[in-house]
Amino acid sequence: MLAKIRNLVARPAKKQRTPKLPPGQRVYAVGDIHGRLDLFESLIEAIERDDAGRARANSDVVLLGDLIDRGPDSAGVLDRARSWAQERRVEFIKGNHEEMMVAAASKLDTFRSFLKFGGRETLMSYGIDPQFILEADAEQLQQAMLEAVPQGDFDFLDGFEKMIRMGDYLFVHAGIRPDTPLDHQSGQDCRWIRDPFLSHPGDFGAMVVHGHTITEEPDVRLNRIGIDTGAYVHGTLTAIGLEGEQRWFIQARDEGQGAINIEIAA
Repeated sequence: MLAKIRNLVARPAKKQRTPKLPPGQRVYAVGDIHGRLDLFESLIEAIERDDAGRARANSDVVLLGDLIDRGPDSAGVLDRARSWAQERRVEFIKGNHEEMMVAAASKLDTFRSFLKFGGRETLMSYGIDPQFILEADAEQLQQAMLEAVPQGDFDFLDGFEKMIRMGDYLFVHAGIRPDTPLDHQSGQDCRWIRDPFLSHPGDFGAMVVHGHTITEEPDVRLNRIGIDTGAYVHGTLTAIGLEGEQRWFIQARDEGQGAINIEIAA
């Protein structure tokens, strides 16, 4: 692994109250993995190494959703996420892709949409033959999914949280609706929204850490931080580390030919 230091933080243009976590708490939030088990494994290693190198704290990981679809090994990502949660505290937030896969098990129209948005790759990761995926009709393929995917995986995905609040930070998959109290936010918005969330300049009631909308580097604003850096598009999986008023980024980057570099920036 090659460690590099890069300046990824956009400095605020004006003074503002710096968001913080309670004393003794540390959080690592991970953006959209989308089936990239290779990047996920490398980022897990980097997070654990970073955590061990800092002062003792109550350390949590938050996975911001969209663990599945598009990339080559969604089944492997889910297995690794569950095993990691047995080793340390890991919280799971439901993304729109988890929502769609759960609904696809019982709704044929949703299943068809699931296939269009990366579900075919997910089915292949569970061992369903690619040629069968190309030739089968939707009903046959849905039945194949129900036979290949353990019910425990559907239950696992369906149990993910809508949002998580820690200190001055709110962790959510897509975002929230402006001018709506945090405890009145809909699951639909939390998993699917873009605008008016992304363009809103005002206070959300917390610093929102989210994924869902891809940017090549972390999107640091006065009221939100986006960390979906396109694991399946750009080959970069990003985590943000938070402690007190500090924040830093850890990234696993696919450099091609099996090489993954770890980059850390304060």
